[in-house]
Amino acid sequence: MGEKISMAALILVLAANLLQSTYGTTYTVGDSSGWVIPSSNTDFYDNWADNKNFVVGDVLVFTFTTGTHNVAEVTEAAYDACNVANPISTLSSGPARITLNRTGDHYFICAFPGHCSAGQKLSVEVRNGTRNSSAPTPSPRPSPTIPGAPSPTPTTPATPSPATTPAIPSPATTPGTPTAAGPETPGATAPGPSGTPGANSASSIVATLSPFFFMSVALVLSY
Repeated sequence: MGEKISMAALILVLAANLLQSTYGTTYTVGDSSGWVIPSSNTDFYDNWADNKNFVVGDVLVFTFTTGTHNVAEVTEAAYDACNVANPISTLSSGPARITLNRTGDHYFICAFPGHCSAGQKLSVEVRNGTRNSSAPTPSPRPSPTIPGAPSPTPTTPATPSPATTPAIPSPATTPGTPTAAGPETPGATAPGPSGTPGANSASSIVATLSPFFFMSVALVLSY
């Protein structure tokens, strides 16, 4: 029975370490400055933590030279008073790694005399959550409508007119076959310059016979 409990505890520890290594974020306290006495601003480490979201599984790395500083986790009262008498835990070798394994506020100070009061202290708030969940995407805002503005009317594209079929040229007129003139009909009279051809002939005869007629009449009367 004892072996089963030990095995179960080992599995839980391994699973916790795996989750921390998978989802935890590692923070270097003070970034490039490390864990030191602030040179001018006693709120340096509080300002460093203000813009960060710490969750269970994150790791804090305190970078310092062994023998010159240490990291002591203390209560809120000890943190405010810089009391190093009864720390919760102390790490003396640098760099020191501390895993944030519970939610709530965590308080850390340097237990070397005078260091905490000079500003070498850090408090962080740890929340239960994960950074892998994506924030909801805001829905797009509707376009503002200008009062009184006419709504655009969709334009219907013009339908192209069908192509004009070129006119089929009419076949060329076949030149007519010349008609041979037939022989003149006997008795037919060619047209004269004016008047009727028969009348002209009679007038000529009358003009020719008139003198003879009058001469004959004169001879008869003379007898």
